[in-house]
Amino acid sequence: MDFNLFIDLFLHLDEYLNAILSQYNVLAYVLIFVVIFIETGLVVTPFLPGDSLIFVTGAIAAAGGPINIPLMIGLLYAAAVSGDTVNYHIGHFLREKVRRKEKIPFIKAEYIERTQAFFNRHGGKTITIARFIPIIRTFAPFVAGVCKMAYHKFLSYNVVGGISWVTLMFCIGYFFGNIPYIKDHFGLIVVGIVVISVLPAVIAFLVNRRKTLKEGEEA
Repeated sequence: MDFNLFIDLFLHLDEYLNAILSQYNVLAYVLIFVVIFIETGLVVTPFLPGDSLIFVTGAIAAAGGPINIPLMIGLLYAAAVSGDTVNYHIGHFLREKVRRKEKIPFIKAEYIERTQAFFNRHGGKTITIARFIPIIRTFAPFVAGVCKMAYHKFLSYNVVGGISWVTLMFCIGYFFGNIPYIKDHFGLIVVGIVVISVLPAVIAFLVNRRKTLKEGEEA
C-alpha cells in the first residue's frame, strides 16, 4: 500500500469505514473482525490501528450509522479474545527458538525483550494491562506463551482485558466521537489516541533504562 494512502486512511478512518459500512455492510463487519483479530493475534502486525478502529466504530454507531451495536460489540469481543488466544499458542510453539534467541523472520527481538521486561514486572496482569498499550498489546500474549503461562490463568486475564479494552474504546467513541470539535479534528484525535496509548510504555522504558544506566555506573 502507498504510504500516503495509508496515512490518509489512518487520519480519515471514520469516513472510509462509514462508506464501507453503508455500501458493504457484511463485508465491513468481517473487515473489522479481521483487523482486530490480526492486530492481537499475529505478532508481526502490531502497527494495525486497533484502538482507533474501535473508537471510530463507536462514533459511527452513536451517529446512527449502519451498525447493529450488540452484534458489533460481540464481534469485537470475539476478535480480541480469540486473537490473543492464537498469539499465545504461537508463542508456545516458538518458545524454544525465542529462548535460544534465534532470529525469527518479521519479529523484532527488541519488542520481545521489552515485553518480557514488562511481563516480569507486572506478572499475569500484563495480559490485561497490555490491552491498552500498542505493540506491547500484540507481544504480551506471545510472551505469555513463550513463558509457558498456565492457559487457564492466561484465558482469565485475556477475557477480562479484551472485554475491558473493547468496551472502553467503543464507549469513548460512542459518547465523545460526535462532539463537533472532535469530528472537525478527527485526524488529530486519532493521533492523540495513539500517543496517549503509547505514553505509559515509553515512560516505563525510559525509567527502566535510567535505572539500568544508574546501576551500571554504580557497579
